[in-house]
Amino acid sequence: MTIDNKDDLRRFRRRRVTLSQLAAQLDVSTATVSLALRDNPAVSAETRKKVQALAQEMGYIYNRQAASLRTARTDIVGVVVHDVLNPYFAQVFRAVESELEKHGFTILICNHRDDIARQRNFVQVLQQQNADGLVICPSVGTTSADIDSIMRTGTPVTVICRDVDGSAAPSVRGDDKRGMYEITRLLIDKGHTDIAYVGGIRYTSSGRDRHAGFIKAMDEAGLTPVADLPELMTQSDGRKAAEHLAGLTPRPTAVACFNDIIAFGVMSGFTRLGIKPGSDIAVTGYDDVDGSSSWTPALTTVQNGSEEIGREAAHAILALILGQDPPFEHRLIAPQLTVRDSSG
Repeated sequence: MTIDNKDDLRRFRRRRVTLSQLAAQLDVSTATVSLALRDNPAVSAETRKKVQALAQEMGYIYNRQAASLRTARTDIVGVVVHDVLNPYFAQVFRAVESELEKHGFTILICNHRDDIARQRNFVQVLQQQNADGLVICPSVGTTSADIDSIMRTGTPVTVICRDVDGSAAPSVRGDDKRGMYEITRLLIDKGHTDIAYVGGIRYTSSGRDRHAGFIKAMDEAGLTPVADLPELMTQSDGRKAAEHLAGLTPRPTAVACFNDIIAFGVMSGFTRLGIKPGSDIAVTGYDDVDGSSSWTPALTTVQNGSEEIGREAAHAILALILGQDPPFEHRLIAPQLTVRDSSG
């Protein structure tokens, strides 16, 4: 079926193909069409093929809202995070999606940008669309009351990557304190004493715990940070931090960054100033995002279990949707130090 002129286009815009229309054209029941579109083996392979071909030709779109009235499910899970541009979260998304699509779910991704009002709006919209569950990396300012109020409405919630103290929702994230402790110890063991720390939002569990791991390693070695620059999260922030650090006396010989994104900015900033990362100054990141190994120099970082976090979050939200107990209350994923050229 082709659209030959503007009149045809207007006609197609006004109508929506229904199961009944497909059934009438093929002289089968609407139940048969519904099963065939879901590729149910209760319908013969030949009939399934005919139904699916006609549906594609006529532009049939699955009416999820109508189906949800029958099943009390939409097969939609909302994933709400603070930075969809961060490759780390892309890795988490892939794992969540890969696991949930095995069970017929589709994920919708929302980016709250660490704005609590945006987060509340996204959550409300997803609930209005009857999403079966929410996977949330909570915004700065999120409290246990915020998470628990969502759960009281009957919407299952699983928290990822950041904790919300006191919340009843299951949570899964990396062991941030241990990971940053280990990478700071690496720098100290290499002989560095003038070490700076860059980035992280201290009002979040990840920002707080990674900074705590850094301070713990420094305290054990009897060292004081040359600089401690909080509330930085972007590559641009990292470039500006490099300019600041380059002007210090003494200038740091090593920089531990909150994440890889900041580390990329720091290394770029130092390079522009003629300071070569990996030889003139050591730089480390955190998360081991895609591209860390191919950066010049390759970035020493901490593998933060993005795929495992995504899989575990999917298992937890699926259990809650099915009315089962989640497989954990709070789970920490063990970090893995990955040493490359940037640490010298």
